Amino acid sequence: MSNIFKIKPLLLLFGLLGIAFFIDACKKDDDTSDLIQLNSFGPSPVLRGGELRFIGANLDRVTAIVLSDNVEVTAFNTKSPGLLVITVPDATVNGKITLKTPQGDIVTKTELRISEPIAITSFSPAEARPGDVVTIEGTYLNLVKEVIFSNKKSVADTSFVSQEQGKLEVRVPEDAQTGPIVVSNGLADPILVSSETDLTVTLPQVTAISPKPVKAGTALTIEGTDLDLTREVVFSGGSKVTTFTSIEPGKIVLDVPADAKDGPVKLIVASLLEVSSTPEVEMKVPTITSMTPNPAKNGTDIVVKGTDLDLVTKVTFGGGKSGTLTGGTDTEITVGVPIDATEDVVIFGTAADKSVASTGVLSLVAPTISSIAPTDVQFNNDITISGTDLDLVATVRFSGNTEVSVSGATATEVVVTVPVGTASGNITIVTTNGTEVSSAQALNILPSTSATITDMPTQAQPGEMINIVGENLDEITEVIFPINISATMFGIKTESLIQVVVPMDVKTGMGTLKLITANNEVIESPTINIVGVDPVVDPSLVFFNFDNLGLWWGDTGGPENDPAFSLDGSSYYRVNKDCNGWTGFFWRNGQDNFPGPTIGTDVANYVLKFDINVLEPITGGEFAWRLKGSSGDFWHYWKPWETSGPYQTNGWVTITIPLTAFYDGANQISDLSTITEDFGVAFNNGTSLVNACMDNVRFEHL
Repeated sequence: MSNIFKIKPLLLLFGLLGIAFFIDACKKDDDTSDLIQLNSFGPSPVLRGGELRFIGANLDRVTAIVLSDNVEVTAFNTKSPGLLVITVPDATVNGKITLKTPQGDIVTKTELRISEPIAITSFSPAEARPGDVVTIEGTYLNLVKEVIFSNKKSVADTSFVSQEQGKLEVRVPEDAQTGPIVVSNGLADPILVSSETDLTVTLPQVTAISPKPVKAGTALTIEGTDLDLTREVVFSGGSKVTTFTSIEPGKIVLDVPADAKDGPVKLIVASLLEVSSTPEVEMKVPTITSMTPNPAKNGTDIVVKGTDLDLVTKVTFGGGKSGTLTGGTDTEITVGVPIDATEDVVIFGTAADKSVASTGVLSLVAPTISSIAPTDVQFNNDITISGTDLDLVATVRFSGNTEVSVSGATATEVVVTVPVGTASGNITIVTTNGTEVSSAQALNILPSTSATITDMPTQAQPGEMINIVGENLDEITEVIFPINISATMFGIKTESLIQVVVPMDVKTGMGTLKLITANNEVIESPTINIVGVDPVVDPSLVFFNFDNLGLWWGDTGGPENDPAFSLDGSSYYRVNKDCNGWTGFFWRNGQDNFPGPTIGTDVANYVLKFDINVLEPITGGEFAWRLKGSSGDFWHYWKPWETSGPYQTNGWVTITIPLTAFYDGANQISDLSTITEDFGVAFNNGTSLVNACMDNVRFEHL
C-alpha cells in the first residue's frame, strides 16, 4: 500500500495548506544590525521527520531550538544568518517554539502544529458484500473521521465498528461500488489517503433462468449468486419488477410482466449498477389450432381455438387490418373480422412483440348476384340487385365508367340509381375489402324520355356561364345551385343544351345542381366544384393578411402584391418552391395579434379559414397548421390533394378547417386563449412543388 495525499500545487504550498510563516514581534533596539530576529517559521502543520524552516536575521547565532514538550534540537540542516532548517523529531507535539540565543530566548507567539502521517498499509477482505465489515490497517487511523467508498459513499466515525491507531473497522455501505477506499481527517481542507488497490464490492451474478419459454404473468426463477443484493429486475423492452415472490442469495422468483420481451434481464443493485445476465428470457407464444367459421364474413366474428390465447393482444388480418378482440380464455378467443380485411393468414401478436400465424388462410365470403331488375332501364331510374351477402357491397360499377356508392343494402338486396352516362352492359359489385363480382345479366340502357344530363363542367366560378349538355333539356324550367340559389341568367336553351350563369351568391365548394322540369320532376346533376372565396365575416378574427398582419419568420416565400394574383388589390403570401420535408411558410408567436382569447374555450363553434390560389398541381406532402401554447402543441395536417377538391383550380378558394380538428397527440384543442407561442403553417412529410398564394388566415363563427 502507498499513501496518496491530496495537496495543492507547490507554488501554493505556503498559503493554501496553512504551511505559513508567522511573524513574531521581538524586542528591537534602535540599532538592529546585531540583533537576533525571528521573522517567520514554517510549515505549520508539519510532519514529524519533515523539515522546519526559520527565517530572520543573525540566526546563525542561535544555539538551540526547543520544540514543544521540551524536545531540544541542536543539529541544523542549514544554519545561516537568514535561515535555519531543522528536522522535526518524532517526539514533537503541538506547541510554541523557543530559540536559544546569546541575547536571550525568543519564543514564538503562535504554536507549531504537528500533522500526523495517516497511512493505509492494507485492508481485508479484498472483496466484500454491502453490509460486510472491512478491516483497514495503517498508521494514525485514530485520527480518521470519515471513510469514503467508491460512488462517494461516506461513513462517519460515529458509525465505525471499531477504531484504533493501527486498525479501523467499517461496514461497506449498501450502495457502495468497486473502487479504492479513502480515509479523511475530516478537516475543512482535509488530508485524504487512498488505498493503492480497489475494494471489490460484490455484485449479483445470474447462472440460469427458467422456465424456457415462460408465459407472461407466470413465475420466472432466476438462479445465481448474491442475488439478494438485487433491488430491481429489468426485462428487455423496459419492463421493471421491484416486488419479488421470494429472494435469497441463490434464487429470485418473480412474476413476468405482461409486456416483457425476449432477451437478457438486468439486475439493478442499490448503487444503481446494472448486471446483465448471459442466460436470456424466452417468452411463450400462443398456438393456433382452428379458426371458425372459415370462410368468414367481413364484419362478423370468428372463434379462434388454441393454447395460451390469453397472451394475444393484437390480431392482424389480410391487408394489414386490425381485428377486434371481444373476449375469451387461454384456449378460445373471439375476434371481429374487419370490414375491409382481405383473404390471407391471420397474425396473432402478444405484448412481448412476438407473433404466430394461423396455419392456413382465412377465406372470406364473397357476395353473389342472382338477378337484376329491371334490366331495361333509363338514366336516373332504380334497379334492384338480388343475391347473397350483398350487405358487403360498397360500390356498384356500371359500363361506361360510371359508378355509385351503396347505402342501405341488406344481405339479399341492393337498390341503386342508374347514373347518367351509363352504357349498356354487365354491372360489377365491389365489396368493402375490394372484392369484385360481375353480374351474368346485362343492363339495357333505354333512351331517355325525360330530361337527362350527359355532360357538364366539374368546376366553375361565380359569374361564369357553364354549358349543361343532355337530352330533353327543353323540359327544364329552373336550375338551382347550392344552397337553394336559383339561376336568373341564361344563354342558349335547347333540347340538348342549357347555358346558365353561376349565381354570385352560390355556396362555394363541392355540390350538385337541381334541374326542375315543367312537371316538377327533379334531376340532380353530377358533382360540381364551385370555386371562390368566402367573405371575411369578422376582420378582428384575421391574424395573417400580409398587409398589417404579416409574418415574423419562415423558410421560403413572402408577401407579394401582384395585381394578376391579388384577391382585392391587397398583399398576399406567395411561395414557389420545390419543397422536400419541413419547409416553413409563415409564422409568428407570443400571441402577437392572435385572436385566440376572443374565442377562448368556444372552439366547437369556430373554424379556421384561409384563402388559397394553387397555381400548379401539388402532388404530395401536407400543410402542417400549428397552434402552440401553454396547454399543448396542437396540429392539423391539411392534405387536399388526397381527394378531389378546390385545390385543383387555378383560382382563389376558401378552405375551412374545424378547430376541433387540431390535436396534441390524443388531446383535442380546448382553449384558444392558451395559445401563447408559435402559430402558422409549414409544408411537411413529403415532396412536391408548391406554387401557391395564401391570404386572410382567420377564425370564423359557425
